Amino acid sequence: MIRCVLFDLDGTLVDTWDLYVEAYIRALEPHVGRRLTLEELIALRPNSELRLLQRGAAGSDVGLVHREFLRHYRALHRTHFGGPYPGVREMLAALRSSGMRLGIVTGKSHGAWEITAEASDLGAFEVVVTDEDTKEAKPDPEGLVLALDRLGVQASEVIYVGDSVGDAQAARAADLRFGVALWPKAPHERDAFLAQVRAVGVWAELSVPKDLVAILRRP
Repeated sequence: MIRCVLFDLDGTLVDTWDLYVEAYIRALEPHVGRRLTLEELIALRPNSELRLLQRGAAGSDVGLVHREFLRHYRALHRTHFGGPYPGVREMLAALRSSGMRLGIVTGKSHGAWEITAEASDLGAFEVVVTDEDTKEAKPDPEGLVLALDRLGVQASEVIYVGDSVGDAQAARAADLRFGVALWPKAPHERDAFLAQVRAVGVWAELSVPKDLVAILRRP
């Protein structure tokens, strides 16, 4: 029986793409001497906030770089944050009203989570595992395993919902059902993306957030 849903955050519940890109570029510019291109930033693997900054500003004090990043992230939030995806708040409210336990497992730092949580009105989560809580980033299952331990639930009772192949791989490694969030993907992206995650393993393909509620309500 499903008792708990764990979510990825960025690109699944909230649209932070433009916000992250600009905050990363501004934070790293003093350390690399120029603005990175989008392609260069993606090559730094943005699955972990702290690890990306460490890779991008190699040899610098990562704590200092991260503080610079958070300053930009907060300042840019008003202009670059895309907010929760349509239907996400309603989905979370419906899951909570049905008694479902909810949590987040993200590569976002705790500081950035606090900034975004304040602006998103997503409600409370029983567990939030952030970048500082793990030694390894997704697709390593460490964060998911930690969330299960903190909640005191079994893998068979949990679904993980995410928007990336790395999320699917982490779910498989943790022996969790995986629900793929398709709502952030543009129509021209979906077929190729679905082919990749299906190769890893998908329990549910979710076109819109309410699809998850409907699936969990089925007898």
